Amino acid sequence: MKHQEFRRHSLCLGGMEAVEARSPHVFGRHMHDQYGIGLILSGAQRSASGRGPVEAGAGDLITVNPGEVHDGAPIGGGRHWCMLYFDPAMLIEATRDLPGTSRGDYRFEAPVMARADLACSFSMLYRRLLSRDAAALAAEEALLLLFGGLGSRTDGPSERNCSLLAQARAAIDDAPEEDHRLARLAAMSGLSRFQFLRAFAAATGLTPHAYLVQRRLMKARRLLARGEPPATTAIACGFADQSHMTRLFRRAYGFTPARFAAASDRQVT
Repeated sequence: MKHQEFRRHSLCLGGMEAVEARSPHVFGRHMHDQYGIGLILSGAQRSASGRGPVEAGAGDLITVNPGEVHDGAPIGGGRHWCMLYFDPAMLIEATRDLPGTSRGDYRFEAPVMARADLACSFSMLYRRLLSRDAAALAAEEALLLLFGGLGSRTDGPSERNCSLLAQARAAIDDAPEEDHRLARLAAMSGLSRFQFLRAFAAATGLTPHAYLVQRRLMKARRLLARGEPPATTAIACGFADQSHMTRLFRRAYGFTPARFAAASDRQVT
């Protein structure tokens, strides 16, 4: 597979995004601010996730939690996969009535699952969400059927560190375009710069700067999806210029910002 194709879909339920792609691209370490679950349709890939190194082949489900650092490389010529991304608030609300989900945040436990029943449930959900005349009730039912067999709610790891870092992390999340400095972020957490650096990396899997870059990329995706030009998006997100954003965007996601902006509902071939 020497080419790559990428397509984003509009869905019948809000708070979600669907992506289908064919690609031989080696994705660098990156993260999403959404939950993601997908199905490998053909080919295979190797990746390092926050839950350990894994391999996934055709028929396997793959998952990612918000803020989880991961990468991805093809095994062989490439792979073809489809993904559903869920805004955290939407997913937590949609799954609040499932058994064992009474408190904490929803978490995917396994990064890869070889479960034919769940793969079938995912395929049903994906088809219903993409159908232009799908009833919301049918999509919601398919969503619960899938998530009834997935994940659990936990109180999350490193609770003390997360509490200490909350203000600094929120400062980055709220204004990724700003030129944040290590000393100021550390002061927000009541830690020395070195203590803050270690605690932040332990809690997020990224250094503060790498985390800031990811937040800038996430903001860029939102602006581009709304139709903002790449040049103005780059400045609004804190990148030095458009070429700087393009280089980091492609390294993380495998395609340029311009291609991302133009990819909605393009046919995968």
